[in-house]
Amino acid sequence: MRRKSVTAYQQLSDHFQKISHFEHFAALGDWDQATMMPSAGSDHRAAAMAELARHIHELKNAPELTDWFAEAQQQLTQLSKAQQANLREMLWQWHQANCVPAEIVQAKTAAAYRCEHQWRQQRPANDWQGFKHNLQPLLALVKEEAQSRAAASNITPYDALLARFEPGMTAARLTQIFDHLSQWLPTLIQQICERQPALKPVDTNIRYPLSRQQDLGREVMQFLGFDFQQGRLDISAHPFCGGVPGDVRLTTRYDEHSFLPALLGIIHETGHASYEQGLPVAWRGQPAGLARSMGIHESQSLFFEMQLAGSAAFIKRLYPMLKRHLSCRDSAAELHQQILQVQPGYIRVDADEVTYPCHIMLRFAAEQALLNGSLDLADLPDFWDQQMQQYLGISTKNNYRDGCMQDIHWAVGEFGYFPSYTLGAMYAAQFRFALEKQLGSLDVLLENDRLPEVLSWLQQHIWQQGSLLDTDTLVQQATGEPLNPDYLHRHLRQRYLS
Repeated sequence: MRRKSVTAYQQLSDHFQKISHFEHFAALGDWDQATMMPSAGSDHRAAAMAELARHIHELKNAPELTDWFAEAQQQLTQLSKAQQANLREMLWQWHQANCVPAEIVQAKTAAAYRCEHQWRQQRPANDWQGFKHNLQPLLALVKEEAQSRAAASNITPYDALLARFEPGMTAARLTQIFDHLSQWLPTLIQQICERQPALKPVDTNIRYPLSRQQDLGREVMQFLGFDFQQGRLDISAHPFCGGVPGDVRLTTRYDEHSFLPALLGIIHETGHASYEQGLPVAWRGQPAGLARSMGIHESQSLFFEMQLAGSAAFIKRLYPMLKRHLSCRDSAAELHQQILQVQPGYIRVDADEVTYPCHIMLRFAAEQALLNGSLDLADLPDFWDQQMQQYLGISTKNNYRDGCMQDIHWAVGEFGYFPSYTLGAMYAAQFRFALEKQLGSLDVLLENDRLPEVLSWLQQHIWQQGSLLDTDTLVQQATGEPLNPDYLHRHLRQRYLS
């Protein structure tokens, strides 16, 4: 029985703080599975995480929440604007949890853990049939989840999955954005490839020891403002940023023949981590203190990787670190040229920023087709091959590991996530030009060691806002206008053709 002296809003706040504690350990369970868990622990871990997911789901569906929300909404005038925003986000989480039966949540979590664990062995083995066998039941559960969410919100199943990552975004709006993108992107790729200088041959005899690459990565993270008292860097098969704002876990993967992939991966994930560490401390543990959306989250990782690391001034600043840790033989200019090299390739996470949207448009089309039944899972490899040839002129015939098996997202049941990457690139470009209106050229800022001012701008306009604003309002306040894809076009032309 709730004490009369405690308001409905406070009761809700306490309840969601409890939920955040369980989500904290769920996040650490995810990180441990990807980095340190022995392979034989997979089945037990899957069962434990499924039980935890069910418990969190039940907490978000506690019967008393209905009355608390009704009472809190009647007392809106007694709440501050920030509290009203927190109530809005609590309602959103509650609605999302109410959409899906607990048994689907538990079954999907268990299936996802099994599928993801097997994917780690099946992908290197190019074992499409094995992966398809595991993905089929998971996809069926994703469809059940999508139908439940869609029925509760009166939207399409795919829009219901999108909403988990991009609240307010729709497939129709994305289709317009991607149609606009496809009008100029193929020509731009061709123009850039024709004009860019040839790279000098890679010396495959050079080795970059993993320990030195790790030391370099940590120094670069510190340069970018990462607080190691609130996070750490590890190794995984697929780079990611996990954990919680006060305990952020980053991972990357290393190649002894080339240090750039790991370094750029670390810079990318540090953008995610900086956002997490910069979220409003006063709202930690509350829905309003969480990141706004995955598109905004990706905008921060891509701002670090593309807007910052793609700048010659930034590479020049990092160059002494590269010489000290790796005895790098390439000049700063040669490294910058490597980073800006545009070349169609198989792997999304290794793609340059110009061809990257093609990978996302392919996955956007595939996800919608798999969800609406117009594409059978067995036909996915052929669909993938056709799309890769159409967008990038390369074939993935019988090359499943570099084709439809390459990403972890579907192996963990995350459908609707991929569009966030290109939305993030668009937001990042728009943030860059808004920042430059206030502070001047980003290249000049970096040349003059004014990176802290850049990070401070992001902190003020993006990070500390958390989810106190909805996505459209956040972008409008930060840049003076809603999402405008033309800024990505402007950024790419300026960087690669000017």
